[in-house]
Amino acid sequence: MTTTPKLKRWAAKLAKFSRGEPIFQLEGVSCRFGSVMALSDCTLTIAAGERVALIGPSGAGKSTLLSLLNGSLSPIAGRVVILGQDVGRLSSRKLRRIQRLVGTVYQQHHLVGNLAVIHNVNAGHLGRWSLPRALWSLVWPQAVPIAAQALAQVGIADKLYARTDRLSGGQQQRVALARVLVQDPTAILADEPIASVDPERSRAMMELLCQLNQTTGKTLVISLHEVAFAMAYCDRMIGLRQGQICFDRPPAAITEPMLAELYRL
Repeated sequence: MTTTPKLKRWAAKLAKFSRGEPIFQLEGVSCRFGSVMALSDCTLTIAAGERVALIGPSGAGKSTLLSLLNGSLSPIAGRVVILGQDVGRLSSRKLRRIQRLVGTVYQQHHLVGNLAVIHNVNAGHLGRWSLPRALWSLVWPQAVPIAAQALAQVGIADKLYARTDRLSGGQQQRVALARVLVQDPTAILADEPIASVDPERSRAMMELLCQLNQTTGKTLVISLHEVAFAMAYCDRMIGLRQGQICFDRPPAAITEPMLAELYRL
């Protein structure tokens, strides 16, 4: 995998984040969209190597929280620290470097349907490739072994040159995850990764994400509606309701009354 000297130095600077050290820190963070307060005075720390589930009803602030963690959204109040860097104090260039180290699997996948799978997977390289190389790759695919390895990891090695819009929804979801694997981030954020697939594929996806966490040490933060999956596959659960953190506990400490209060109408 080709990496620029500047990115190598930056990655080496951040290599100190071993398991247990803070990857993400939010301090008194609030976010507003128009008249709606999406998050209100949220404070939390997520350490390297953790598997964290964000749960709560629709509109609770889960997607907003993920957007803060990948640096694509700025708060109206409070401080966001990613990999030891206060993102509110970073230049645009340094923020982009940080964002290369935080991969996001979006619910809508953001794939280009009329391109072959390899081109969508290779989009994970765009943060480090030059523009000429990226354009040439659309004509003559680059880094084919890396893309093939990522697809093998997610169980669709035979789809390397398939047209993306001819894949099933579950297969497209795996292409989106393979793209993040090619990006090779320090942390993976997943926004409702099992919302549009059947229970069997949901289990396969959660097992794959957990395997990545266990074998590579990548921090994992997942927004989930399915409480049972959160309890089975994550070691920490953060409950959000109306933009506020209601609880932050391991699954064994979550009670039925706590969940009932979280999801009450």
